[in-house]
Amino acid sequence: MPAAAVPAPAPRDPEYGNGPAGEPLTPPVPLAALLADRELGLRHLAGPAAAGVHGVHASEMPDPSPYLLGGELLLTAGAGPAEDPDGYVARLAGAGAAALGFGVAPVHEEVPAALAEACARHGLPLLEVPPRTPFSAVARAVGRLTAEARTRELRRTTEAQQALAAAAARPDPVPAVLARLAASLGGSVALWPGGRTAGPELPAPARQALSALLARVGREGGPATATDRAGGHHLAAYALAGRAALGTATPARAPGDHTVASVAAVLLTLLTAERPAGAEAAALTRLLLDGDPAAALTAGPWYAVHARGAGDPQALAAALGTVLLDPDEGGVRLLTDREPGVQPGWRLGVSAPAAPDALAAAGAQAGRALQRAEAARTPLARHADAGFAGLVGEAEARAHAEALLGPLSPALRETLRAWLAHHGSWDRTAAALGVHRNTVRQRVARCAVLLERDTDDPDVRMELWFALRQQ
Repeated sequence: MPAAAVPAPAPRDPEYGNGPAGEPLTPPVPLAALLADRELGLRHLAGPAAAGVHGVHASEMPDPSPYLLGGELLLTAGAGPAEDPDGYVARLAGAGAAALGFGVAPVHEEVPAALAEACARHGLPLLEVPPRTPFSAVARAVGRLTAEARTRELRRTTEAQQALAAAAARPDPVPAVLARLAASLGGSVALWPGGRTAGPELPAPARQALSALLARVGREGGPATATDRAGGHHLAAYALAGRAALGTATPARAPGDHTVASVAAVLLTLLTAERPAGAEAAALTRLLLDGDPAAALTAGPWYAVHARGAGDPQALAAALGTVLLDPDEGGVRLLTDREPGVQPGWRLGVSAPAAPDALAAAGAQAGRALQRAEAARTPLARHADAGFAGLVGEAEARAHAEALLGPLSPALRETLRAWLAHHGSWDRTAAALGVHRNTVRQRVARCAVLLERDTDDPDVRMELWFALRQQ
């Protein structure tokens, strides 16, 4: 009989950006890689042949779904699904399991036909695990493939960053950086405005959607980044200085793509920014001559930023679209009229939007936010997030909620809703859901990773609660 499973490392889903403390992410292990391992001898019997495995879990429970985070290859010797194969498979699919592995002998000589039919019906890959293969061997194979994938991705990201830096040093740096970025991502890139592009021509739906994203992040008061999917492509846009923007479109998405594109955005900001920035230079002059920040600056809103990191403060300022900075040994203080986003190599604390006459309070907010970011080891913390306060109308509220909660499976959304309704009580949430308190802890932690939010922050909890009420 297969031995008890040794859980493999469960990397976070690459669709949702970097993990806490800037930790690089790892792609899931393709099901095909496990099927190709002759020592395991696994055989695909039913359901889709393609899936991504984030970890391995073994259970003989009739319903192991409360103990799954999503993305697991669940291994069983047949006791669990014996009485109700269809219900068993439906619960696994609903919990986001990646695949089901069935160990034949000694309980069953072959995989029950009813189980194979249920997996085909619910779209859950079904694998046969031969008697000679311990479940722990499958878990160790997933761990080994995960480590190999992580090493490959780190190497790819490092080489891409070096190539972008070399391209920025060429005589015509902007086209060189765009071409190098397109090659590194295996897709197409565009610089807006101006229409400079590199890489293969995009299909019309992807091209139109990318143009809309670029205009969105490039406008005054627009977001620092935005993403979408259209025409079979993953789309992303990054705000540069002077209301310019960088767009990327890739048929597939790797965990390091965001890091590579962010480096390119910083380089392009430095290469395309005008020096000095006219309005900000005039503001500095008025401030020095008149000593009145409210008169020196435009109406805004403005964001105060406190930052610590090992990078170049001037490059950070350029990435945030400002020349208003005050570097010292303890960090950097900045002032920008663009909503700041995560910056590689830096930890940021960002104030709420403020008018020029409220900059002292905004600076204090940014300082406290930076302390919270350092304590939580997150790349960015905000004093407040506008969330639903900035939305108008029921349709817009629902769209915002779906975009925010999109990374979460139905089971994770239900757990998060119950946890927030019970004011963060693990025990009361577990009792309400009928699961173990550790399962609640694991699911809420998974939500925080997928959403890239600090669930201990009351502002975040408020926005998540309003978003969940729209579902």
